[in-house]
Amino acid sequence: MTHPTHPPQSEIVEAGAGEARITWHPARKKARLLLAVSHGAGGGIEARDLKALAAALPPHGVSVALVEQPWRVAGKKLAPAPKTLDVGWRGIWPALEKKGLPVISGGRSAGARVACRTATELGAAAVLALSFPLHPPGKPEKSRADELLGAGVPTLVVQGGNDPFGRPAEFPGGAYELVEVPYADHGFAVPKKAELTQDEAVAIVTDGVTRWAGMLDA
Repeated sequence: MTHPTHPPQSEIVEAGAGEARITWHPARKKARLLLAVSHGAGGGIEARDLKALAAALPPHGVSVALVEQPWRVAGKKLAPAPKTLDVGWRGIWPALEKKGLPVISGGRSAGARVACRTATELGAAAVLALSFPLHPPGKPEKSRADELLGAGVPTLVVQGGNDPFGRPAEFPGGAYELVEVPYADHGFAVPKKAELTQDEAVAIVTDGVTRWAGMLDA
């Protein structure tokens, strides 16, 4: 039996730090979870992993909300301070809760940090951290591990094996799961000489998140 495909719909939400945009990708059958996921400091929701998750999860009963922070909606090129990012994320939360589903709070890079910092206070069911920036490139002493370890809810990290912001082996032990995308950089791009294709690398992301989301209590 096939389920109808619902075209994504976008809405503007007043988010405290300005207007945010949510693009909804509804589940194709009865939804059991909602994944809300935002972009990093250097890009938008067109990131390969975010687009892939928005396509891969709805057939598995997970609706996806791609969230553009107010600074992106306003056309600015540089992300504001972390506290302002947190304000924007808090501001979109009521629109997510209206769906009546457990919410996985997610993001890539800077967005992953926001999800970790705010998960407990917002009542997130879980956190998805894509390309968590464990430290600035070349500065492992400036660790942000406390943000990841302080999420307080079930957490999945998906990390490129060659991410200059933190390779998988650099991550501390803790109550989270980590999926490695071999050879991949911070944007999950893999070199042409790698032993897996770009499509295979993205499939590791989507398969890992789909499996993990399937194990969460909804």
